[in-house]
Amino acid sequence: MNTLHTDIAVIGAGTAGLAAYRAARAAGKRAVIIEGGEYGTTCARVGCMPSKLLIAAAEAAHEARHTAPFGVHVDGQIRIDGREVMARVRGERDRFVGFVVRGVDNIPFEDKLRGHARFIDNTVLQVGDDTIVRASRVVIATGSSPMVPAPFRVFGDRLIVNDDVFAWEDLPRRVAVFGPGVIGLELGQALSRLGVHVRVFGVRGGVGPLTDPAIRAYAAQAFQQEFYLDPDANVTEMRREGDEAVISFVDRDGRAVTERFDYVLAATGRQPNVRSLGLENTGLALDARGVPLFDPVTLQCGAAPIFIAGDANDVLPLLHEAADEGKAAGENAASWPQVKPVARRAPIGVVFSDPQLAMVGLRHADLPAGSFVTGEVSFEDQGRSRVMLKNRGLMHVYADRASGRFLGAEWMGPRAENIAHLLAWAWQQNLTIEQMLAMPFYHPVVEEGVRTALRDALAKLQAG
Repeated sequence: MNTLHTDIAVIGAGTAGLAAYRAARAAGKRAVIIEGGEYGTTCARVGCMPSKLLIAAAEAAHEARHTAPFGVHVDGQIRIDGREVMARVRGERDRFVGFVVRGVDNIPFEDKLRGHARFIDNTVLQVGDDTIVRASRVVIATGSSPMVPAPFRVFGDRLIVNDDVFAWEDLPRRVAVFGPGVIGLELGQALSRLGVHVRVFGVRGGVGPLTDPAIRAYAAQAFQQEFYLDPDANVTEMRREGDEAVISFVDRDGRAVTERFDYVLAATGRQPNVRSLGLENTGLALDARGVPLFDPVTLQCGAAPIFIAGDANDVLPLLHEAADEGKAAGENAASWPQVKPVARRAPIGVVFSDPQLAMVGLRHADLPAGSFVTGEVSFEDQGRSRVMLKNRGLMHVYADRASGRFLGAEWMGPRAENIAHLLAWAWQQNLTIEQMLAMPFYHPVVEEGVRTALRDALAKLQAG
C-alpha cells in the first residue's frame, strides 16, 4: 500500500474540485485532486452545454416553421435529421469536455490521483486498492447525479436520465418526461420541437423553479399551447411491454388515456454523490441523505477540517456557484482553523426554455406577506417583443414596502437570460426601485418591459 502525505486532499475534479485545488495551491499548500470517474465537469459532459446544443437545434427548427407571420414563406417541408442533430450535440459536447480535460492535463502529474476515495477517518483516505492519502484537511467536491424514484425502475432499459440523452445517435419517436423542472422543461420542449412526441408529467403543480403563483400559472399555460404538460398529473399505471414503456394517466380534460413510449426520461432531481465515501468513518453528523451537516457560510463540516462544496452540498447546484464555493472551500482549507464566509453573489437562475424563465434575488415564496409590493408587466404588448413576435411573457418584480429596495423578480419572457443579469447586478448593489428607474433604457428594447414593471412597483410604493 502506497502512502501519500499532503496538506489538502480534494475529492472530485469537477468545477468545484478544480477551483478548490487551484485555491489551495495559490495559498502555497500542497494539494492532490482525486477523481474516480472521467475528467470533465457535469456542465460540459451532461449538463448545461450539451442541453443548450440540443435546444439550439430545436430553436432552429421552430423558427423555420414560424416565418409566415413575417411574410416570409419557406417552401417545402422542414426536414429534421435526428442523426445529424445528435452528431453535432455529441461533437460539440466533446469539444467542450476537451477544454476541461486540457485544463486538468496542466495539473502536475504528482498532484493527480485516479481512483475512488473512501474515508478511513477524518483526514485519511483510501484511494482505489493501493493508495493511502494522509491529509491535514479534505475538500469534498464529488458533485451530484440524477435521482430516480424506485417506481420508475419498472421501465428497465426504457428508463433514462438526462445523461443518457446526449449519448443518443438518433432521435426517438416518443418520450415521456417525468419532472417539469429545469431539466424536464428544457429537454421536453427541445425534443418536441425536433419532432418527438412528448408528454411531460409533474406533481404538485410545479413549473420550473417558479414560486410566484401567477407567473407559474402563466408559464404552464404558455407551455401547454406547444406541448403536453400536466404539472399535477394523475398517472394510474406504469409498465413495460416489450421494448415500449406503457403509461396510463388521466389527461387534463379528465379522460383516461394509455400511451406507449420509446423512452421515459426521469428528470426528478439530483442527489449528492456521497454514499460511497465512507463518511460514517469520519464521525461527522450526517443528514437523511448521508450528506455531512455543514455551515453554509463557511462550508466547514462540523468542527472537522473537512469542507464540502458545489453540487455535493446541494445548496445552489449551479456552475458559477460551484466555482465560487470550490474556491472558498480551498481557501478555507488552506487557512484552517481560520475560516471566512463564502462571498455569495446575487441569486440568479435561468431556464433556457422558450420563452425563458428566470429568477433573481429573493423568491416570491421567501418574502414575508405584506412586506413587499409587486410590479407587473406583460410582454404580450411590449413593443420590441411584438416586433420580434416573441411577445409571450409575464414579469413580477418585488420591492420592500419600507425602503423601496429591489428584492427580486420572477418571470417568463423573451431574452430573460440577459435581463436577469441586469437585475442581479441591481440586487447585488442594493438599489432601490427609484435608483433603477434612474438608469438609462434605450428604445426600442425588451428591457423597456422591465421599466414598466419597475414603474408599476414605484406607483404602488408611493400609494402605500
